[in-house]
Amino acid sequence: MQRKVIFPNRWLPYALLAPQLVVTLIFFIWPSLQALMMAFQEQDPFGLSVRFVWFDNFVMVLTDPEYYNTLVRTLVFATAVTLLAMVPALLLALAADALLRARSAYTTALMIPYAIAPAIAGVLWLFMFNPAIGVVAHTLQVLGLDWNPTLDGNDAMLLVIMASAWKQVAYNFLFFLAGLQSIPRSLLEAAAIDGAGPWRRFRTIVFPLLSPTTFFLLVVGLVYAFFDTFGVIHAVTAGGPATDTTTLVYKVYTDGMIALDLGGSAAQSVLLMLMVIGLTTLQFRFLERRVHYS
Repeated sequence: MQRKVIFPNRWLPYALLAPQLVVTLIFFIWPSLQALMMAFQEQDPFGLSVRFVWFDNFVMVLTDPEYYNTLVRTLVFATAVTLLAMVPALLLALAADALLRARSAYTTALMIPYAIAPAIAGVLWLFMFNPAIGVVAHTLQVLGLDWNPTLDGNDAMLLVIMASAWKQVAYNFLFFLAGLQSIPRSLLEAAAIDGAGPWRRFRTIVFPLLSPTTFFLLVVGLVYAFFDTFGVIHAVTAGGPATDTTTLVYKVYTDGMIALDLGGSAAQSVLLMLMVIGLTTLQFRFLERRVHYS
């Protein structure tokens, strides 16, 4: 039997929705429409002259070899961040779910990184791994490892991957833990009585029942890696050395705000949105078939 909510005033539901709708319109819908319009325009940095150029900005972007280098770099970065944020989160959730005492304290402590702003998280990792003053960097040098993210592009990419993934682990941990706690204990107890070990119980019962949560976090993780890692990259490497850590979202910033190519930057933002929509659609088309909803 469904319960219907009855408001005392006909306009109250609209009044409750209005603040969120206004925020969405001002900070999401309107900028998106502006970017779409600017993608078809050519204008000087001061906005004194605007000329409609149809698809010239898209042609310029899609014929630039550096754009494809950035695309490959972004795909590698997004894949690494997503996997590195999900696997430790699942292991930590399994450990927290097995605790009998201090579970809430353990969970609260693991949620702290998610409350840190991306730029602050990037600065923390920069201080730890800075070759001049970083404690971790000094330890690596004592061990004989040549670590210098300010000069080596591979070291810089590894650093921004670790910093970005660390920021997302807490978010994934919370959802994995909620999924684990929703699994009936009777299923695991019955499997244990039948002689199934911990690994077999995880492989045949726990992980299949976690597949909706895993699929959701996979989609969210890819969107996070494509868009929300800008603050980390800007604080840690600013896209360098050279362009070795420049992803698509950071290239939108450098081309638009530094190179002042507003039309090309807007075209890149539209293409980036289409790519993320396409990847999400592919995930729902092919990966969701393997998801078991209870």
